[in-house]
Amino acid sequence: MKHVLLGAVALAALSPAAMAEVVRFEVTGPPRPAFEGQAFGAVGPYVEIRARATIALDPADPRNAVIADIDRAPRNAEGRVEATADVIILRPADLSRGNGTLLVEPPNRGRRIVTQVLNDSSAAGTPRLEQAADAGNGWTFRQGMTLAWVGWQGDWTPGQGMKVQVPRIPGITGPSREEFVFDNTTNPAIGQLTYPVADPASIVLTVRARQEDQRQTPAGLTYRLLEGDRIEITRPAGFDAGAIYELTYTARDPLVLGMGFAGFRDVTAFLRREGGEANPLAVNGRSTVTATMGMGISQSGRFLRDYLHLGFNEDTRGRPVFDGLVAHIPGSRRTFMNVRWAQPGRNPSDHTDRLYAADQFPFTYATTTDPLTGARDGLLRRCRISNTCPRVFQTDSEFEFWGARGSLTYTDPAGRHVDLPPEVRGYMMTGHPHYAVAQAVANRNPMCQMPMNPLQAGALTRALVAALEAWVREGAEPPASRVPMVAHGTLVSAAAFPAIPGLARLTSWTPAPLLDVSKNPPVVTGSYPILFPRVDADGNAIGGLRTPVIEAPRATYTGWNPRAAGFGEGALCTNQGGVIPFAATRAERQAANDPRPSIEERWPTPAAYVAAVRASAERLRDERLLLAEDMQAIVAAAEAGTLARLPAR
Repeated sequence: MKHVLLGAVALAALSPAAMAEVVRFEVTGPPRPAFEGQAFGAVGPYVEIRARATIALDPADPRNAVIADIDRAPRNAEGRVEATADVIILRPADLSRGNGTLLVEPPNRGRRIVTQVLNDSSAAGTPRLEQAADAGNGWTFRQGMTLAWVGWQGDWTPGQGMKVQVPRIPGITGPSREEFVFDNTTNPAIGQLTYPVADPASIVLTVRARQEDQRQTPAGLTYRLLEGDRIEITRPAGFDAGAIYELTYTARDPLVLGMGFAGFRDVTAFLRREGGEANPLAVNGRSTVTATMGMGISQSGRFLRDYLHLGFNEDTRGRPVFDGLVAHIPGSRRTFMNVRWAQPGRNPSDHTDRLYAADQFPFTYATTTDPLTGARDGLLRRCRISNTCPRVFQTDSEFEFWGARGSLTYTDPAGRHVDLPPEVRGYMMTGHPHYAVAQAVANRNPMCQMPMNPLQAGALTRALVAALEAWVREGAEPPASRVPMVAHGTLVSAAAFPAIPGLARLTSWTPAPLLDVSKNPPVVTGSYPILFPRVDADGNAIGGLRTPVIEAPRATYTGWNPRAAGFGEGALCTNQGGVIPFAATRAERQAANDPRPSIEERWPTPAAYVAAVRASAERLRDERLLLAEDMQAIVAAAEAGTLARLPAR
């Protein structure tokens, strides 16, 4: 409790201008050793700090006025609107040994997952911070970075993890909508509503097999409202595990969820600039932070694109908050967050959530014109006006080009080539699924037709984060963008895959609709063209950032994988890719009528294969797209025969 009081007293002495919008930063206990006190080279051990940060926003400030419904929200005695965010910090026990870089992750559905990517840490849910093994390879800690997480999602989340508490607006009612795909056969099934039901008579429940199908209300489809804003749905006969259940209703008491952007902005600004005792990153009256980088993954990568688009990288004193941002695997999407009845957990895909407005124009960082509406906008337009744009890396997997309209980040809304602005670089990790952990293997999932693609982004992402840090700190020019492009002929209207035995038939992908959100459910009024990576004779994409697994292949790796029978067959398996190994011998290949040369035809000896892997890895190292330690690990894996992580034969 002593630490809580010290933080509160220190903040009380600050002027509102000095502390931006953070009015209380309450450390909830003394710093505790992380990872059993293990030391990370010269940086030494790390400590974990947990806190709660309260912000108080002036609704009249133009930097806050962009938040939907903030003018209607309840206010404190000073006329400000408050929200309180969960905060976790991992910093060197001796701050003087750190490198001054603060890396902040907006949690993904309340989960801290950035160390799964950068440190190859545990695959089991949110990585822990207590045991020595929880540090993974410790890369971020060996660099001396301070890591922080700031809760930003204020609605119900499946993980019930880190959150921000935002106000509700009592007395307001309006149309809301929920969509459930259970992907199991439990009957009845339970769904969670984001908002309370204002009028039970307004509820309409329908079911359909695929997004394109007509909504139905068959016999046997019933519901029952439960406590805790839950609904029990009795499922009718004739629909499989992947059926789509859609509920429209009149809701009440909306949340001011857009305040999550401001909380992320203001807590980061506080940690970066506040010199008082309340800031756990300050020493002798000055913050030890000398560079700020943000990294969001999937849902939180989409959050960062919206954060930029809405102008939140400018703090309430007009200063930039982040020097650099990594939006990892967002595709061309943003979030369904800064609107009334928002649901930031929604993930528009081929089979799920397609009619939630988390994917509307603008799609790319450059300013372009929407041919369907005439609007002109871009993700950097507002920060350009305020001169607060950070350097930005967008890192996508190949899945994003099939499942998240990734091409629209690199074209205009008419499908024509667009150059990224000079502050932005884009990288597609060729052959990768949306997300995999370092421990992933190419196993089978009954929901998907092909074995699961196990490629993990850790090695590439470490090199890119290091390059971004050098760009913001030293002005070192980063590696050029590596994405499929219309201008290069590697981004095409239709990808022609060879006739590979075992390769599923691709019949569906995520479209890019223009939505009329004045109706409930929304109505599609137009669509934008999406393009796809061109593939080679093996079925592997030609463009993007090709690792040794693709340059010296032993399989075809796809960024897509259709759903299997019983789970909405044919629609994309959300976030998954597939893998089809090459035949081991020429005879095996010919017997299977496989057009791809076999492994023995490509690599007559193990040494030949390792040499090809080494050459590819060394090229990436020389281009600053792979760290030396990861290059060595990749070559060692090739020598051990574990690099490709293929399914057992």
